[in-house]
Amino acid sequence: MAYDTPIAGWRRAHVNTLRLWSARADHPIVLEDFNRGDHVGALAHRVRLEAISRVLYPNDNTPAGHELRLRQEIFFASASLQDLLRRHRAQHGDLASLPDHVSIQLNDTHPAIAVPELMRLLVDENDVPWDEAWKICTSVFHYTNHTLLPEALEKWSVPLMEGLLPRHMQIIYLINARHLDALRAARRDDPRLLASLSLIEENTTRQVRMGNLAFLGSRRVNGVSALHTDLMRRTVFRDFHDVYPDRIVNQTNGITFRRWLFQANPALTDLITEAIGPAFLDDPARIADLAPFADDPAFRGRFAAIRRANKVELARVVSGRVNLSLDPDALFDVQIKRIHEYKRQLMNILETIALYNEMRARPGQTWAPRVKIFAGKAAAGYHQAKLVIKLANDVARVVNNDPSVGGRLKVVFLTNYNVSLAESIIPAADLSEQISTAGMEASGTGNMKFALNGALTIGTLDGANIEILERVGAENVFIFGLTADEVATRHRAGLDATAAIKASPALAETLESLAAGNFSPDDRARYNGLVDGLRHHDNFMVCADFEAYRAAQRAVDELWHDQDAWWRRATLNTAGMGWFSSDRTILGYAREIWRAEAMPG
Repeated sequence: MAYDTPIAGWRRAHVNTLRLWSARADHPIVLEDFNRGDHVGALAHRVRLEAISRVLYPNDNTPAGHELRLRQEIFFASASLQDLLRRHRAQHGDLASLPDHVSIQLNDTHPAIAVPELMRLLVDENDVPWDEAWKICTSVFHYTNHTLLPEALEKWSVPLMEGLLPRHMQIIYLINARHLDALRAARRDDPRLLASLSLIEENTTRQVRMGNLAFLGSRRVNGVSALHTDLMRRTVFRDFHDVYPDRIVNQTNGITFRRWLFQANPALTDLITEAIGPAFLDDPARIADLAPFADDPAFRGRFAAIRRANKVELARVVSGRVNLSLDPDALFDVQIKRIHEYKRQLMNILETIALYNEMRARPGQTWAPRVKIFAGKAAAGYHQAKLVIKLANDVARVVNNDPSVGGRLKVVFLTNYNVSLAESIIPAADLSEQISTAGMEASGTGNMKFALNGALTIGTLDGANIEILERVGAENVFIFGLTADEVATRHRAGLDATAAIKASPALAETLESLAAGNFSPDDRARYNGLVDGLRHHDNFMVCADFEAYRAAQRAVDELWHDQDAWWRRATLNTAGMGWFSSDRTILGYAREIWRAEAMPG
């Protein structure tokens, strides 16, 4: 069943339709079973089918969850494609003209099953010859890759595919055979290359590589930041790039400028409008006109007052959720995003512990008061990420109840993170934590939302941080840590962090306090595995980057004490963010990937 929601564009010039799908059983109840007294069993078939759209992204660590994930992917892909073909036939008749009117964007590998599904619909149900069907497929599909992490490039076991989707598996085999035959015919018959480009991974358990399938079935493949696209060409799709050198392109992500500024921060929007006029409301690039106001003390003061009012409002939200009082004059240091080891919430928490230890050791020092705010969700089966959430809450419990730090440090983990909560947090943030291991964050969009609202970024040279730095000025962000190439070198050299820990007394003390159970008195061994893992398998460079991160945080403290300089940099951050509007991103997709022109309006 289709459910449509109208999505009105800016100033209501255009309205698009968001179509979502819900799984419904053809027969809601098996009446014969019900009449026999099996009242639960009579509904079992319905419950099993409707589970497909009941909860997205189920835990797939179990065979049942794994199968449900695949059922969901084929359900949503097939429903959308069948609807698309139905509408195209009604409007244009001949399916041969599909590429003239349709573009399909595969958002990472989750919908990659759409490639063999469209082939099935064309060949089996519409009698389109195979070669013509494949030409249509490779003209309408485009693939956006969002991550270089191997676990995010889906693979499905061949036995599961053959059992659940036997016809699709036949089609995948044929696509692969013709693909490899074409490579051999072009004298690209090196066994290593053929194995790398095959759609089937031939290990002890044979698997379908959905990333390879999405790449092969698409006309264009794009990364979502300049660095990410470069790394795609050099790493995960290196061999594909060698064979198809013109296929990979870049489209740096953008954000819905009007939601994350106009709607989330109306007071700042009004201030900018008063300063530079309303042109930026329609043309985000015009926000660059704000840059001269960075040197206007009156403007900086009003900007600071708006931020403080937003912090007061966020403090009210926090008080209602966790019964904790926050000082709106403290520096609000924020990391809100999916909990994952490469995003390094753990490094942030470890530095928070180190700061806490320093505050207790030197109570007479003038510390910049801080509120550390965390929010985000972890995948249901991701134990290590769940442990990081537990650690954040344990640290908050200790720090927030210690009178010796005198309220100069508070730690908050906000549960049930969603977009609405983000709209309260982002306009109140002073510091934006974008500290992923270099080379692992494809782009990021939270970094853009924060900077647009005037938060200063502390981050690595990763994802779109690099492009933000280029547009707001290197002096207006806090950059630290290893580069992507340096991370790769460290990986090749080994991941033992003994030397890095020895070189950082603050980190050594922090890890010792965790191992001693100082933050988990109810279970003193809770974080022993986490600490041992960091010591010997610093896969995400938490220990390697810790001292550089700590030094950058002390530079943040120093700048916070100079409020004029802080608000000058905040203003320049906002002024430099017009390029990151999704207006620019979508126009880029339309012109460079979809071959479509923007409608006037």
